[in-house]
Amino acid sequence: MILTGPAIAAAVQAGEITIEPYEPSRVSPNAYDWRLGATIRVCDGDLDAATPTAFTEQSIPDAGFVLRPGLLYLGITLERTGSETYAQLLNGDRTTGSLGIWVHVSAPLGHQGHAIRWTLEIRAARPVRLYPGMTFGKLVFLTTFGAPASYQQRPAKYATTEGIDISRLYEEIDGGTR
Repeated sequence: MILTGPAIAAAVQAGEITIEPYEPSRVSPNAYDWRLGATIRVCDGDLDAATPTAFTEQSIPDAGFVLRPGLLYLGITLERTGSETYAQLLNGDRTTGSLGIWVHVSAPLGHQGHAIRWTLEIRAARPVRLYPGMTFGKLVFLTTFGAPASYQQRPAKYATTEGIDISRLYEEIDGGTR
């Protein structure tokens, strides 16, 4: 079940949900409106699942950064979020989608116990300028069923992610770079 806005606010107050920084005005009826962080990576050249992705990283200036179609960008959330009690779903929203920005389509699930600043996959349909700290999507919290299994307590490859992280699928592919 999805938590309502008042339930999210109460869970933050009770310490069951971490959102840093937290602004009560960003709580909507069934979600928290998360923001884009100030760093972006541009993935360079052709991508190969068997090798680490080459990229250039830069700060997003206050004057904005223009996304170009045909490129893959990796960004990061401004907020660090997590919960040992609830799972999370991170999505873009109508405001970014109506600008032709596709954000975080492939990996929306934040496991119970995972507390991170999210790495975001970002693509643009047309050239579009984005800004650090702009509202970029919605974060939903879900109740779980069954025995809790904290992601941070498991040997998971992304459990210690602190910043933008490239795909580590190459660690699983025979003959891939390790």
